[in-house]
Amino acid sequence: MKIISAAILVIASASLSEAFAPTASRAISSAPAAIMTPRLSTPLFMAFESTDEIELDCEERMEKSVSNVKQNLTTIRTGRATTSILDLVQVDYYGAPTPLNQVANVSVPNSQQLAVSPYDKSTLVDIEKAIIESGLGLTPNNDGDMIRINIPAVTEERRKELLKQCKAMGEDGKVAIRNIRRDGVDAAKKMEKAGDISEDESKGTQDNVQKLTDQYVKSIDEVVAKKEKEVMTV
Repeated sequence: MKIISAAILVIASASLSEAFAPTASRAISSAPAAIMTPRLSTPLFMAFESTDEIELDCEERMEKSVSNVKQNLTTIRTGRATTSILDLVQVDYYGAPTPLNQVANVSVPNSQQLAVSPYDKSTLVDIEKAIIESGLGLTPNNDGDMIRINIPAVTEERRKELLKQCKAMGEDGKVAIRNIRRDGVDAAKKMEKAGDISEDESKGTQDNVQKLTDQYVKSIDEVVAKKEKEVMTV
């Protein structure tokens, strides 16, 4: 009995040690996860109670994919000054990454220039740094009161490169949508296999998910086409 009790005590101690003592070491080992892009919940990680839930989940995630493509396309410069160019710029505002348009007013004095007027003048240097490090290839001019950004004209060769970028962003979005379709189809098949829905219900859901896929792929094609037109307009 003493041997058994001792063994239980050792096991219990090990469990408690793992749960409480090495908190720092566990935080270190899981650190990489903190900088990974969070994955949206999918049928592989959640159970659906009905086919309607499967279709709704797919539709919501596909809508987000289209929104992501739209947002990414705003970072492509067309040679004209637009406030959306700076939409993805994050400023270190008192230690917290904050969208530029929340800490400053962005305006368009003319077709080749942007003006950034911070609500708090002490953030001018942080805003300037954020624009430089954004990867947009812009050169901010800080005059101590506001920041002006001249938008250089785009050459014909550069326009062709931008068109490739547009297409690549669109393809990434369509791949995401097709992956969502796969998740939806797999979820329907899983429910059918478990006896939760009939074969006809499963096929009906799969057909509806395919229709959603076609709809949102078309939306991405339209968004990309619109951006390509902007890029080619001199």
